[in-house]
Amino acid sequence: MGRAFERRGYAVTTADSVAAALELLKNLSPEYAVVDLRMPGQSGMTLVKQLRASDPNTRIVMLTGFASIATAVEAIKLGANDYLIKPVDADAVEVALGAADAKALKPGQGYGAAAEPLISVDRLAWEHIQRTLSQHGGNISSAARALGMHRRTLQRKLAKRPVRR
Repeated sequence: MGRAFERRGYAVTTADSVAAALELLKNLSPEYAVVDLRMPGQSGMTLVKQLRASDPNTRIVMLTGFASIATAVEAIKLGANDYLIKPVDADAVEVALGAADAKALKPGQGYGAAAEPLISVDRLAWEHIQRTLSQHGGNISSAARALGMHRRTLQRKLAKRPVRR
């Protein structure tokens, strides 16, 4: 992603962990930031919060390969301007950052309702389970009661990988 933005003429600085990014923040105030949810060490959520605190004008996009409604809501609450599900291309990130005009993209390319594939019913169910689990503070028994399923059934569903779109 960094190389793609360098080719587009952006001055890019990258960090491979939250700790490295926080160290960079001491000396620079980025106009744009692309943050991965899963990073070595701390979560990317920590970085979003720190970026927002250091400069309220920084445009932040959170990327994740393990999307759920709960993490999307949390990222936006912490200060992310947008939340994109991987795989994602540089065009989509650029538009989400507000750095490019969405009208410049060809139909079906990049970011937006027309470019987003439909989410499967299984994926929606997975996201509903994740949201309910989050609402119940991670308590599987309580979440299972709210979902109307047996606790062991919920545990089996949670042990599986997230459903693809």
